[in-house]
Amino acid sequence: MKMLTLAAVALSATLLASAAGAAPQNFPGAPGALTLAGKCAKLVAGKVDATKGCGNELASVTLVNGQVTLIFTSGGKMLGFQGDGTAIKPAGNGNISLPLSLVVTGVGKQMTGQVKVAGTCTMGNPYGGKPVAIECTAKSKDTDFAGHFRTNGKAPKQK
Repeated sequence: MKMLTLAAVALSATLLASAAGAAPQNFPGAPGALTLAGKCAKLVAGKVDATKGCGNELASVTLVNGQVTLIFTSGGKMLGFQGDGTAIKPAGNGNISLPLSLVVTGVGKQMTGQVKVAGTCTMGNPYGGKPVAIECTAKSKDTDFAGHFRTNGKAPKQK
């Protein structure tokens, strides 16, 4: 958990750009970091399937400019799906869809790269008191990425 928290803080510091306004107050929420407990069901980057070592926490980092990054971890490595939280749209069944523009990678507390992508993260509201799915899929010009997580139904922990 400490590594995930440090990773979330490192990621938010790395990604912080100019403040262009406040993020919407619905999930993923106001600027800050939070973690969700549950079970990782899938984590794939290209031909590398990291599902087996995928952590049982998912971090969500929201920056003051509205950028949202959902961070999956596996074996000391991070895979973050980043998009514009101000462009969230309803996706049916009470879910929302976050359009993605980047996938960021990291090892330990260090960011190692970023790739421009097109894709979405579809998710339910984890504040509702029941388990929800968070499913991210993205594609760069030569690589596919996927991260699927199911929360345990407990409210997120603010960091």
